[in-house]
Amino acid sequence: MKALLVAWSIVGVATFLSGQARRQPEEHALVHVRTSFEFTIAAPLREASPLFGPNGERGWSGEDWDPQFLYPQPGKDTQGAVFTVQHATHTSVWVNTVFDLETGQFQYVYFIPDVLVTMIDVRLKAIDPANTQVEVVYTRTALTTQANQHVLALQEQDRSSGKHWQDAIRKYLERAKSKSSEF
Repeated sequence: MKALLVAWSIVGVATFLSGQARRQPEEHALVHVRTSFEFTIAAPLREASPLFGPNGERGWSGEDWDPQFLYPQPGKDTQGAVFTVQHATHTSVWVNTVFDLETGQFQYVYFIPDVLVTMIDVRLKAIDPANTQVEVVYTRTALTTQANQHVLALQEQDRSSGKHWQDAIRKYLERAKSKSSEF
């Protein structure tokens, strides 16, 4: 009987430990999320496309967007551009992996060391001669378990970004049109 109790105890402990081993990766898994949003710009594709380069975005994205080009010099919107952006106490390093004004496709990968890696894919599509549809997809991966909550918070922020981007671009285009009609 004693041997049977010891055997059952060993089986019980082994079952418990194997359950713990199966749960452990989940508890220590790095968060990986994908979020997308869409909106429309009241501008033709050829006018909307330049707004999604690092410099083109300066006009509508606000004061926090200030890319510092490492390549090329002087900085310009082009595929292969490498630049940094300051985010509070972190500096992110960005690479423009796709920059195609004609098709309206743009892709960026940026990372913040020991925090996260983000890929942003932007695709524009002409709806008609005066309007452009924009789809933005964020894919984010935490680099440490301590960054998991930060990545999840960014995902929530990303979900509501479409309206913000649309409004900011609309206001920028209105200001640009107003300035051009002054001449």
